[in-house]
Amino acid sequence: MLSIHLKRVYDEVREDDGFRILVDRVWPRGVSKDRAQIDVWLKEIGPSPKLRKWFQHDRAKFEQFKQLYIKELRNDPAKREALDQLRTYYKHHEHNITLVYAAREQDYNHVVILKELIS
Repeated sequence: MLSIHLKRVYDEVREDDGFRILVDRVWPRGVSKDRAQIDVWLKEIGPSPKLRKWFQHDRAKFEQFKQLYIKELRNDPAKREALDQLRTYYKHHEHNITLVYAAREQDYNHVVILKELIS
């Protein structure tokens, strides 16, 4: 059965990662493209700089961040298109997909929200 993995770009790449999709707006610091082994970079899908700076991975703000981020995904045409692409990859890919991100916080970030929206 296919699954969606969430993984930091700094973690070791594994064969069972399958199709690796970077979902951050900015390329991660200190990581070469060879090392990252990214199949697709959906930079438009990341939270806006304003929302990201406001949130700063503060767990107390996560529910409000989630609502605001979903609103961005619905209202911004480029984000909406990127989300549609992500859903298409999930529905039509023959391998696992891994949503790749740079944040240290693994449980309270936009990638958790994306997984929820596409699965």
